[in-house]
Amino acid sequence: MSNSLVLDHLKSQHDRILADLVEFAAIPSVSTDPAHAADMRSAAQWVAAKLAAAGPLTVRTINTPGNPVVYGEWLGASGRLTVLVYGHYDVQPPDPLDKWISPPFTPTVRDGRLYARGVSDDKGPVLIAITVAEAFFAVAGALPINVKFLLEGEEEIGSPSLDAFIRQHKELLAADMVVSADGAMWRASEPSLTVASRGLAGLNFSLTAAAKDLHSGRHGGSVANPLHAIARLVASLHHPNGRVAVEGFYGTVRELTAGERAAIAALPFDEAAYLAQVGAPASFGEAGYTLLERQWTRPTLEVNGMWGGYQGHGQKTVIPGEAHAKVTCRLVPDQDPDAVVAQITRHLEAQVPAGTRLTVSPGDHGTPAAHIETGHFALKAAA
Repeated sequence: MSNSLVLDHLKSQHDRILADLVEFAAIPSVSTDPAHAADMRSAAQWVAAKLAAAGPLTVRTINTPGNPVVYGEWLGASGRLTVLVYGHYDVQPPDPLDKWISPPFTPTVRDGRLYARGVSDDKGPVLIAITVAEAFFAVAGALPINVKFLLEGEEEIGSPSLDAFIRQHKELLAADMVVSADGAMWRASEPSLTVASRGLAGLNFSLTAAAKDLHSGRHGGSVANPLHAIARLVASLHHPNGRVAVEGFYGTVRELTAGERAAIAALPFDEAAYLAQVGAPASFGEAGYTLLERQWTRPTLEVNGMWGGYQGHGQKTVIPGEAHAKVTCRLVPDQDPDAVVAQITRHLEAQVPAGTRLTVSPGDHGTPAAHIETGHFALKAAA
């Protein structure tokens, strides 16, 4: 059967599919806010019903300690490969609301685009996977491969229930490959495949000096200022050329091959236009690598927040008793999140400024980087 018939069917269903997406995106399924618990259940029910209506799929809604997983399968392609499609039905909070041109949960079409919270991350892509399966059933009565769906409701809060769910349902989820109905495209006009995704590791740390805030007129010049100290400590994490100064940080990092560098360099990319888009006066990062190489293939260490002392209106002449910082790292293949946190902790402990005490708290959990070899059969099929 020609795939063009499936595409023709999908085109003929454009208005109905758009109406489905509007209905789906109107559900305020904000997973981080307990006030939306009922909306999360509604979104899971909507996905399960849409999946069941797509064709002769076996559909189950499976409870977790958090939000339910919607699972569906069709295994009627004997001898063919099995693909597991992953996606999520939860969304980020829409705040700040005053920045929206149209209400975030009132999907609105402008200039050929649909605007709503979660419409691209991830409700549109989830619906694409479901409607493509539906189109194959409508045109051919079957799918060309075996397909399973795992659609969860906690991706936007770090998927806290997913690891245990996968361990408990290994046989149910067994597949030859996974297709993620989530993620970004290189640009709207150019189809692309994501072959790697950087991982994550994080920690928080604090410096304390005096047992409480002190009046600078009475105590200035006698004790360390934790804000001054934490600024020096944060600055010690990088060399002036942008390279991370933590010992061992790059120990397991793979270097790009000449072919990989050439492939990235061949992409149509306007660095000046990118910088203008994000509002930055110039690029900055690890020396010796292009901007795209740094974004896609190199690890990073970023300070996400620093705070302490008086931040209200006017002045309050204090020497703060404490200062705090949050750090996260984007990791590349072969970097272990726990090892990276340990390396940064050792660096901080070795650099504690005089007169201060250091406390380090690892982040909630780390995530290794994901990487697909460029010769993988699934990438060839997708291309």
